[in-house]
Amino acid sequence: MGGRHLMSPASLGRHDSWEGVKAVVAGFGVSGFAAADNLTHLGASVIALDESEGDGERQEKAQLLEVLGADVRLGAGATATLPDDVDVVVTSPGWKPTAPLLAQARERGIPVWGEVELAWRLRDPDHLAPWLAVTGTNGKTTTVQMLDSILRAAGLRSAAVGNVGRPIVEAVMDPAAYDVFAVELSSFQLHYTDSMAAESAAVLNVAEDHLDWYSSMDDYARDKGRIYQRVSRACVYNVADPTTEQLVREADVVEGARAIGFTLGMPGVGMLGLVEEILVDRAFIEERQTSAAELCTVRDLASDAPHYVQNALAAAALARAHGVSQAACRDGLRAFRPDGHRIEVVATRGGVTWVDDSKATNPHAARSSLQAYDPVVWVAGGLAKGAHFDDLVETVRDRLRAVVLLGRDRSVIADALARHAPDVPVIEVPDGETGAAVMEQAVEAAAGLAQDGDTVLLAPGCASQDQFRDYKARGDAFAAAVRRRSG
Repeated sequence: MGGRHLMSPASLGRHDSWEGVKAVVAGFGVSGFAAADNLTHLGASVIALDESEGDGERQEKAQLLEVLGADVRLGAGATATLPDDVDVVVTSPGWKPTAPLLAQARERGIPVWGEVELAWRLRDPDHLAPWLAVTGTNGKTTTVQMLDSILRAAGLRSAAVGNVGRPIVEAVMDPAAYDVFAVELSSFQLHYTDSMAAESAAVLNVAEDHLDWYSSMDDYARDKGRIYQRVSRACVYNVADPTTEQLVREADVVEGARAIGFTLGMPGVGMLGLVEEILVDRAFIEERQTSAAELCTVRDLASDAPHYVQNALAAAALARAHGVSQAACRDGLRAFRPDGHRIEVVATRGGVTWVDDSKATNPHAARSSLQAYDPVVWVAGGLAKGAHFDDLVETVRDRLRAVVLLGRDRSVIADALARHAPDVPVIEVPDGETGAAVMEQAVEAAAGLAQDGDTVLLAPGCASQDQFRDYKARGDAFAAAVRRRSG
């Protein structure tokens, strides 16, 4: 065997020696570095590969890992061929299953794990902190951060991890034990996760997104549904989104696990919902057949936008399933403020409110945002990622004062508007030198269209990387242009 191990990586945990295990880490981003770092720490022989050489920080991380004994290969061609004698591949979530390296692993029968799968296997058996997991096309980060805020209000040592905050493998390997993890999971992360068993899990919504990665909506939904597999307490679903309930029905859960709905309407038994302006629980109280327990009011929340209230109900459902008190739900939700670029009011000038929701990077998110305002001058466009806009435009056309379009795929939205809202004025901003210059023009055009009482809403419905570094840079450019214009 030449010193190579006899055990399969699948049988190893954090207290075992991984010496002799040869692991390839595909992708050297935040989660890739965390995986490579911890596998090296456990004694595995690690080769980290990435086509991108990256910035100075990435180069520093590569040097650090090499000092620790890993083999880091960055740059063109680094990921073309899977090395020999590999025992396990840990992939970054953005990698498609069709990537040559992953296809070669499958052909050789080598297990392919995501960083989440690795983290699940490296949990401390002496301190098994339960995972409360959240996925959905939109609202994941906000819901997980709300949940973390509630758990902390209950006095628990909690962390928001996964697709938000710290890489989850880093958090589970922390020598200071946590009581519970609030885990955000994307469909990509779930695709490469096989053995995770969350205590409770929520799918917030399933809408068209990432169709440049998936061959069909069914495949995308199926990966979202993996979050419910082996759940022991509560599968939380969105009453307004039948797909989420169907995914619960299809899941193989631990006996005794409950299906818990959340709704903006009056909740039935086993649900959380609204009674007028009060968020209530009719699922986790003894007398749920006849009454409901008050959690907080809509006024306690940072926003009364419908999708934001839904996020709060989903977070509260997961926390209540974990045994958290009504008071902690109220205190945690009151204390929480969302990250920037999420329905963030930038300015109110001359009777017009300017709102930055640059995080709305797909049509479903844009629709949720648009439904919170009326009338709206909508600023949209960017990279559509294969999505369509007909349903969105049909739903919101009566709210639209006008539309300003920018970005590479703006014609996709323009065509949907021509079909379903031909009377709504549309201004298209041609591609400029830089994102900032384009956004200046978009804001100027929107200002010319807006009337007293209108909201100018940046809810692009598209990704940003055609003209901006990311959605944050796009939101910053919008806010800067609005502030310059309004002094």
